[in-house]
Amino acid sequence: MTDPMADPATVFTALANIVYQSSSLDEVYAAICAAATLMVPGCDHASVMVRRGDGYGNAAASDAVAATIDKLEIAVGEGPCLDAIEDEAAQIDPDLTADSQWPALAARIVGETPVRGAMGFRLLVEGRKAGALNLFSDTPGAFDTAAAESAVVLAAFATIAIGAAVRGEEVDTLQRGLASNREIGKAIGMLMVLNDLSEPEAFNLLRRISQDTNIRIADIAAEVVKRRGRGESAQ
Repeated sequence: MTDPMADPATVFTALANIVYQSSSLDEVYAAICAAATLMVPGCDHASVMVRRGDGYGNAAASDAVAATIDKLEIAVGEGPCLDAIEDEAAQIDPDLTADSQWPALAARIVGETPVRGAMGFRLLVEGRKAGALNLFSDTPGAFDTAAAESAVVLAAFATIAIGAAVRGEEVDTLQRGLASNREIGKAIGMLMVLNDLSEPEAFNLLRRISQDTNIRIADIAAEVVKRRGRGESAQ
């Protein structure tokens, strides 16, 4: 993990350019893993796991530790990465040493790697459950609300970047999409943390407000971020 954390705008601009210049999804997945270790507080390792037919596979990893954990999850058949692909809610276990909801996996991770905390966030491509962004920390409890919020924003960017790479969009189009989704991701993260909502509940709240007011969801999200910055109510 780099300290201090990299500026998100710089990370996302670099990611947009990588998508534009790259002909390989593998390079895009690798860039997303690197971005996670640069901008998510507490993140020491990151990976992207994808669906492959009826199973799962590692698409990219920041290092050997992250790749090993993906393999352990697939072997054990449980964990935040697998659950993130199948479920809408973010999967967060800040301390794998204390009553983990994935006990078999936690035992293997603690016994075989330095990792002590894990998070998983679903990545969608054109509406499909394509994969998950998986983040790991060597420090118990490092994945707090600030880390979760940053990860939600990055996952939103990653989804747009992967979709753009699949469609071959140009960089200016991608950057506009990323800018919009950055605000949406921030707003979702804030609503999740401050109102004790799940990720789909937070997004549905934004969508409902957008429908009721006939205002674009990106503009609603920007207003939520601005009001939360001033400590005002989002509803």
